Amino acid sequence: MTSSPDILDRAADTRTEPGLLERLRADPSTRAILVREGRLRVTDDALLRADVDTAGEAEWALLGRDRDGAALLLAAVPAPTDSIDSAPEETWLGLRDVGGRLDEHETDLFVTAIALAAWLRDARYCSVCGSALEVQNAGWSRHCANCDAEHFPRTDPAVIVAVVSPDGERLLLGANANWRGRMFSCFAGFVEAGESLEDTVHRELFEEAGVRVRDIRYVASQAWPYPRSLMLGFQAVTVDEQTRADGEEIIEVRWLTRAEIGTSLAGEGPVGLPGPASIARRLIEQWYRDGQ
Repeated sequence: MTSSPDILDRAADTRTEPGLLERLRADPSTRAILVREGRLRVTDDALLRADVDTAGEAEWALLGRDRDGAALLLAAVPAPTDSIDSAPEETWLGLRDVGGRLDEHETDLFVTAIALAAWLRDARYCSVCGSALEVQNAGWSRHCANCDAEHFPRTDPAVIVAVVSPDGERLLLGANANWRGRMFSCFAGFVEAGESLEDTVHRELFEEAGVRVRDIRYVASQAWPYPRSLMLGFQAVTVDEQTRADGEEIIEVRWLTRAEIGTSLAGEGPVGLPGPASIARRLIEQWYRDGQ
């Protein structure tokens, strides 16, 4: 079992048991978490635990043990089926939709289910020889019988940074071109081959906002399963206050005072901010609280 009741017990100690998925699917106490196109069924601020036989055609994996110790399976459903089509469309929600409604256990389960379902959907053929892959380890790996290669779910590291002015009284945020200026957030980017996390922080901030930084400090991380990112959150201080949006990915950068951040967090300020499901919101809120 995991040490904290708030974190999903992934039952990693049982994954190598032969025939485990088949046995659990036949057990009437087993429940399934259905995933459809990156969305899950949510009801009463919790994920819906469905009977296994309602899933229909699906990719299966063991998610872990529920709070009461019962087995939870992932059923990655490729498209709506007759057995689930009657569910109200609004009950199929993505991570941004649920925001901060779910507790830590349900959020962990939600993110794990989306990430594993995406990998099972995308990794059906061997990247070495092109042969079809077989599911192993209760859905947590795939094996190629042709070339004996082993394949595992990928996680792509990315940094996200709250950029603070030298006097500590302002926060630099940027508007991504995809948001068309409606929202400002922290700066983020994927770690490239051969880079340390600190190298990525320096490179991304200079590329996107034209700033040099110092005093890089790790804050927190968040799994973001769209499609398979691990967001590593940092805070950094600018060397000076000169900024320059790259004009492609970031169309505007803006220094915001603590008062402006406070009113924006309340939905009444000069800029829109990320939703409560994101680590960007957590970084912004933490900077704001630290100065109060």
